[in-house]
Amino acid sequence: MGAPSRVDKATAEQLHFDRSHIWHPYTSIDNPLDVFLVDTAEGVRIRLQDGRELIDGMASWWSVIHGYNNPHLTSTLQGQAAKLAHVMFGGLTHGPAIELARLLINIVPDGLDRIFFCDSGSVAVEVAMKMAIQYSYSLGQSAKNRFLTIKSGYHGDTFHAMAVCDPVNGMHQLYQGILPRYFFADMPNCRFSDDWDETDISSFTSLLAEHHQSICAVILEPIVQGAGGMRFYHPEYLRQVRKLCDRYEVLLIADEIATGFARTGELFGCDHAGIAPDILCLGKALTGGYMSFAAVLATAEVGHVISRGEPGVFMHGPTFMANPLACSVAIRSVKLLLESDWRSNIRRIATGLEKGLADCRRLDGVRDVRVLGAIGVVELTEPVMMARIQKRFVDNGVWVRPFGRLVYIMPPYVICDEDLQTLTKAICRVIEAELAL
Repeated sequence: MGAPSRVDKATAEQLHFDRSHIWHPYTSIDNPLDVFLVDTAEGVRIRLQDGRELIDGMASWWSVIHGYNNPHLTSTLQGQAAKLAHVMFGGLTHGPAIELARLLINIVPDGLDRIFFCDSGSVAVEVAMKMAIQYSYSLGQSAKNRFLTIKSGYHGDTFHAMAVCDPVNGMHQLYQGILPRYFFADMPNCRFSDDWDETDISSFTSLLAEHHQSICAVILEPIVQGAGGMRFYHPEYLRQVRKLCDRYEVLLIADEIATGFARTGELFGCDHAGIAPDILCLGKALTGGYMSFAAVLATAEVGHVISRGEPGVFMHGPTFMANPLACSVAIRSVKLLLESDWRSNIRRIATGLEKGLADCRRLDGVRDVRVLGAIGVVELTEPVMMARIQKRFVDNGVWVRPFGRLVYIMPPYVICDEDLQTLTKAICRVIEAELAL
């Protein structure tokens, strides 16, 4: 349990200012949800200004895989800041960008050896989609400018990324009629460990067969559909998608922003199926949560085709592209992961999640409990009341951020068994209390 709350005058003033002036993700400025003022964070613990300490179950939305205030990442960032904090990437380059590119090219699925650094996951999706459109344009196929994806997906909050998020149950319904309209196949029904059912791919197959002459690319989240529903689907679905994209000469974009860097039990989601996309988006855990940063990798063919056609260059260039601070801390973060026994560690976390969340299965009002890698999900039959359940979690000494009907966690990889047990017990306790109301 967290320590008793001690809100002094200064803290109260800060929270009042925040409530009056600062927007938080998906909140109302007039009727905001309560927020909790953080003082420090270290390892898997977030310390609030009022003295309470929370075990973090969210890794700050999948990103802080090595824990907070990791000494290796902090010292790397400090050292790079003293040498070169930023320089424009137009016409200039630097060692951290080159080293990071070499490192990523060596670990991603085969064939992805052209890399574009950008600012965030949503921007990476925008970049990938622009690559696909420009690829078709360079081939003289300007009519191939639409995308095929699957329902229950989520790809970010920027404008074109919203267009390939779930059109009905996603978070951007009010933009319907404004966003481009693309093709949505039925979401996969075969769960990760189910027997494969060939009919699961039929909707996708039909749409691609009928519309491939206008589709430049397929975009999806490999194996795990994240914020669109936290669903884990069968690797064979992904293998079939790859074959269909090859058959109909359509690019495959893998959005691994959430699934990359071992979260699912493989280094990348695509590895579960043994396939390689034509374009790959990375973000979130890339810097271990230290910096907002992302990367888009593409095949040499994609790069060559874009460069041979009009206008002869790829039309994107962020101000903070390949920021040296972000590149340096990303290098250290990736190396920390690769130098660890990450596969065994993720299995350990998965075992703890399975055991710890099992008690939720007996509760009326729980639809499903599922675990894959370092991801645990309790799906309820009804949406949670966020303002109430969030406070309950904090009162129980844990940080968990549900949405809709989903109470889910993806803790930092450095979490110990004892903290993981405390975290999962608190989840079961809070859910049981909520369902009793």
